[in-house]
Amino acid sequence: MTRSELVERLSAKYPQLARDTEFAVRVILDAMTEALAQGNRIEIRGFGSFSINYRPPRVGRNPKTGEKVDVPEKHTPHFKAGKELRQRVDIGNR
Repeated sequence: MTRSELVERLSAKYPQLARDTEFAVRVILDAMTEALAQGNRIEIRGFGSFSINYRPPRVGRNPKTGEKVDVPEKHTPHFKAGKELRQRVDIGNR
């Protein structure tokens, strides 16, 4: 689901709030992005948690030439699904 599809679904479900739906979705996602950028963890009960993983620098290889390539350190976002989400997905796929 894309951001625009989320806005459309919410607008259809709550037509009285249709004007503010896009703004609300943008504000929530911007707040989550800012929290992760600051190194904070986000936990949404029943859904899951977002955190930052550190990947140390390493030496990789270019698959085409086999040449060694230095890969710099980086921080990447990580999502871990909550128990309720995992159960609902499991039941939905049976």
